Amino acid sequence: MLRALHKQFSSKSLHRSRYQIMDKVQHILPFIFSNYPKQSAAGSAAPRPPLFVGVSGPQGSGKTTLTTALVESLRGAPYGLSVCAFSIDDIYLSYEDQQALKKAHPENKLVAHRGEPGTHDISLGISTFRSLHAQQPTPIPSYDKSAHSGSGDRLPITQWETATPPFDIVIFEGWCVGFRAISAAVLKDKYEAACRSRTGTLPNHTLEDLEFVNDKLKAYDALWDQLDLLVHVDAQDISYVYNWRLQQEHAMIAARGSGMSDEKVREFVDGYMPAYELFVETVREGIMEPRKQLRIRVGEGREVVEVKVL
Repeated sequence: MLRALHKQFSSKSLHRSRYQIMDKVQHILPFIFSNYPKQSAAGSAAPRPPLFVGVSGPQGSGKTTLTTALVESLRGAPYGLSVCAFSIDDIYLSYEDQQALKKAHPENKLVAHRGEPGTHDISLGISTFRSLHAQQPTPIPSYDKSAHSGSGDRLPITQWETATPPFDIVIFEGWCVGFRAISAAVLKDKYEAACRSRTGTLPNHTLEDLEFVNDKLKAYDALWDQLDLLVHVDAQDISYVYNWRLQQEHAMIAARGSGMSDEKVREFVDGYMPAYELFVETVREGIMEPRKQLRIRVGEGREVVEVKVL
């Protein structure tokens, strides 16, 4: 995954200001080190578990590039730390399991393809976290989004990179990291309000389909509860995601000669929007213990407009 992160950083940095990334890093590093554990007591036999840091942010916000910059900064002088980083994208269901999910719920467009809560292998994420926490050599899952004509599939375990301890910090990044399920009553209120106003993407789905995703999200708490810190890159307006994702696709077309049409990009983002509309508000309010969450709010140009420790 780290090789993939560095490749993405190299290509994306052509289209995104290095200054914008480092502007975020300069806020994140003090936050991390204000919570970094002291050295283990002399003579302690048990290895100290790594500090687990979640990085959350919508598509196109720069979280993957930011993660790579954090890894580079933490590994470099003056810190010299051992850092392992991977993405929630790497624990998507296998192609076979995703197709089985789609077949089991043919009317639910939210789980017809990878993306929404319910399309990840949470047990794989938990076992990976546990191995890293125990300072053991750990195969890091890897996912190929281009497989099966873009439907995607998890790579065979023989192709995963093995992270070698000791680990000082583990960074886990993803678009829905930190999303927690809401009550059935709150979900229904949000849905009915959206249907009355005909705003957002919730009216494009049935209440039952949204309840299915919300119910699946409950299992993700087993991952979030293992995080020591959360960095939340938050858009001032979630609708920015459409333009951000279009910019990414246009850059890829310029570099590779092919990609999705603007209409397809919008349809793609539409598939993620219900989760933002339902769950991002809870993340903004804070899902961690006091002083363990950092919110970096960004404008349409991805510039930092507000930084707050929750």
